[in-house]
Amino acid sequence: MHFLDAWLGSPPLDLLRSAVPAGLLLLAVLAPGRLTARLAALGVALALPLLPELAAPGWVTAGWVALWLLVAWWAGRPASGAAGPGASLGGLESGAIGLALGLALLALVEAGVARLDLDGALTRRASCGVLLIVLGLLHLMLRRHAVRAAAAFAAMGLGLQLLDGAVRSVSLGGTAPAGLPLLATALAVALALRVGRAREAVAGSAWVGDAHDLHD
Repeated sequence: MHFLDAWLGSPPLDLLRSAVPAGLLLLAVLAPGRLTARLAALGVALALPLLPELAAPGWVTAGWVALWLLVAWWAGRPASGAAGPGASLGGLESGAIGLALGLALLALVEAGVARLDLDGALTRRASCGVLLIVLGLLHLMLRRHAVRAAAAFAAMGLGLQLLDGAVRSVSLGGTAPAGLPLLATALAVALALRVGRAREAVAGSAWVGDAHDLHD
């Protein structure tokens, strides 16, 4: 009940602003296509300055906005090759399993957050962070596109940023630098984009299911 009260008791505007990034990422997970990926990433970039749970220094928020704009640019670029039959079959199999595992993981971890003795703001921040991490994992398993995987890593990193903020608000000791989740996510995104573009250049396709084309 405390978990539900933390959300239902929040002002409607705060509730809407918290739900927008997760809703956009869910759209990118469920709806394929580069246009959807670009619009979702752009929407997240525009929503971040208004996200109350982020509670990060201004330069960190600006860094996240810039990172999501970069993801939007690359995710929306035309692919050099279409998905092969291996990508379609693999996506169907892993998608069904990934969706079931992702929903189970989300329910399990959110139940753990609900059991913590946190105030309403911390409960919302922690649960938002967990939700974004799970959505990032789902994106990796369902979309299976190496370049657009950058959005998945960005989502997981943003979730870690929210959890980092929740820890800082209750920690009495020293904590890591405020921009550490942003830096780690930027590196992961850069590697994902590098791998995806290299796959397109070598194999003609960034789809994970087309890995059989990468051979000596």
